[in-house]
This record gives sequence, C-alpha cells and structure tokens, in this order.
Amino acid sequence: MAVADKAVLREQLLAARRRVADDVRAAEARMLSEHLELLVSGGSTVCAYVPVGAEPGSLQMLDVLLRRAGRVLLPVARTTAADVPLPLRWGEYGSDRLARGRWGLLEPLDPWLPSSALAEASVVLVPALAVDARGVRLGRGRGFYDRSLAARDPRARLIAIVRDDELVDELPSEPHDVRMTHALTPQRGLIALSTGE
Repeated sequence: MAVADKAVLREQLLAARRRVADDVRAAEARMLSEHLELLVSGGSTVCAYVPVGAEPGSLQMLDVLLRRAGRVLLPVARTTAADVPLPLRWGEYGSDRLARGRWGLLEPLDPWLPSSALAEASVVLVPALAVDARGVRLGRGRGFYDRSLAARDPRARLIAIVRDDELVDELPSEPHDVRMTHALTPQRGLIALSTGE
C-alpha cells in the first residue's frame, strides 16, 4: 500500500473516532481500565501513554496501572534538528508530573530515562489507529514506536489499545513494522494476535 493510501486510511479512522459520542468514549475508557486492572501485576513496570483527542482510554487508566503495577513509564517524543523522529525516551508517571509537550501531548516531567528503559517493562501499551489479526499496527505515521520497540524485553507483551471495530482482518505492513502480540478492546478485552514470528 502506498504512503498516500495509508494517509487516507489514517484520516478515515481518525474521522470515525471523532464521531464517537462522549458518553460512549467514557464507557469504553472505563471498560479498558477494568481490563487493565486484571492484566498487570504488582511490582511490575508498564510502559503506557496518555491518550490524546479521541484515542481510547483516559488518565484514570494510568492511575489504575500505577496502583496495580507500581511503576508506569510514559513516552517523551523528540526529533533531531531536521525533524527526524528519535527513539522515545521515558519518564515516570505521576498525575502531578505531567506537562504539555510538543504536538500538544501530555508528557512526564524531567528527569527522563533513556530509550533503553523500555526493556524494564513487562507490558507495553501502544497507541494505534487500528491493529490486525497478524499484529500489524497502524499508528499515526511518524515511526516513533517502530524506532523504539526494538529496545523492549523480547518477552514483554506489546498491546495495541483500540476500539472494538479497529481490530481488523488485515492492514498493510512494511518490513520495519514491529508486530503487536495483543490487542486490548473495550468489549472483547485482551486478544492474542498471530504475529507470524
């Protein structure tokens, strides 16, 4: 699939998310939090993200993870002077430790950990516009996560959080794509994916 086709698909998925009613989005966020509470164990590290715009989830989801796991790391996105995405850095989550960063994202305050901190996580929650049954994830197109996920613990669960209708049969893939091991949806909960690896 051409880059232009992926851009069209991204816009269609974003438009569909924007049409979801606020009460439906809030109910789905509560369901995701309930699933996550059962998914993580005490004394573990989870890498997560702050949902932005119409992305599934909520800040309360992060509080649930922090209570349950004990340590939540959030990404910090940076680019080179030429605007080339760099591997994500990570910062400790605390509800009082977030600030508006580049692109309007809420990010953890300094001090930041290096990209290698991702290897400490047993669960990595990854934002996605859609994910397919093979683990192929469609993100927003900048490549921050594909550049970063190579540093993960190979045993870590890579979980794309999507709405139920965003788990699809097949998405276009490229050789550099890092496949997700699971999807998490509000209605269906955690779903193992066939990564083909």
